[in-house]
Formats: sequence, C-alpha cells, structure tokens
Amino acid sequence: MVDPVALGLAASLVVVFVALHYARGTGWEPTGDISDELLEHRASTVEETEFPEPGNRAIGGGGVAAGAVPTGEDGELAEGETVTEEAAGPGDIPEDEVEYFEVAFSKEGETIEVANDEPLLAQGEDTGMDLPYACRQGQCVSCAGQITSGGNAEEYVEHDDQQMLGDAELDDGYTLTCVAYPRDDFTIETGETP
Repeated sequence: MVDPVALGLAASLVVVFVALHYARGTGWEPTGDISDELLEHRASTVEETEFPEPGNRAIGGGGVAAGAVPTGEDGELAEGETVTEEAAGPGDIPEDEVEYFEVAFSKEGETIEVANDEPLLAQGEDTGMDLPYACRQGQCVSCAGQITSGGNAEEYVEHDDQQMLGDAELDDGYTLTCVAYPRDDFTIETGETP
C-alpha cells in the first residue's frame, strides 16, 4: 500500500526543486574574461628582442634591448656621456668587399659557394638544406658542426658572439653554424657536437 505521508513529502520536494530551478537566483554574474587584455598589457611592457624566434615577447622574457643607451632623468644623456657605436660584427662587410668560399657539407653531400657576410646556417638553408638549429644566437650547441679540414675552427670561420665553445672545442674544429661566417674553403660535418 502507498503511504500518503511519503507521497505528500515527495510531491512537496518536487514542487520545491522545480520552483528553485525556475527561480531567478542570487543575481550573481561571472566577470568577463580579462586574460587577453592582461596579456596585451604585460606584452607591451616587455622589451623587444633581436632574435626572430616565436615567443620573443613572452611574459617574463625579453630583458633590456641590445645597445640601450644610459640616460639621465629626462631621457637625455648625462653631462659628459657619449654614445658609442657598437662594434661591427663579422657580417658587417661592405658589399664591394664580400668574398666567396667553397664549403662542402659532408652529411648533406653538397658543396656550395658561401659569402663571408652571412652565417653558414642561413646560407645552407637558402640552398634548401635542412640543417639543425635552435636559438640562432650562439647560445646553445644545436647547430654545432665540426670542420673536418683540420686545425682550429677559427682558421676557417669567424664567430659572431658564440658563447658555448671553449678553446679546446675550437681547436678540435667545432663551430656553431648559426654565428659562423666563412673565411676560407673547408669541409664541415653538421650535427656534430663537442
């Protein structure tokens, strides 16, 4: 038999739940998403960097722009300060002084003519070679290769601010192709790290 009290209690609960379901609630509304606005604001406060890799304006990255000039309170040079020009790098060769060298990429099976005003990595990629790299700044060894022509790597290439290879590695012919500018003919084995 059906208990009338239980049936009445169940019906009352259903009516209460239906009423709560259709009730207006507390009036609380979620706030809008501000993540894009916040990211744009944070990105606008981070200095641009020189390297072309994606994420160069990542939050917390960047740092001070290269070649920043110290200034006084009003943004002017303090009295007695002078602006010094940055030293020219190995790629800053006048067009009429550019020389070309034969570089044999042994693993790729290609010999190409390379100019001394552009890094080996860039020139190899321009000819369609798939060469290893990561930072393109001379701060890792992903693009490293070994010059197998014999002798110190600096007899064949000039590095533009490489920070990873010591004298012993350079003596063994290792080079960072992303910052290595050719200065002679040679053979290189890419993908070889010290």
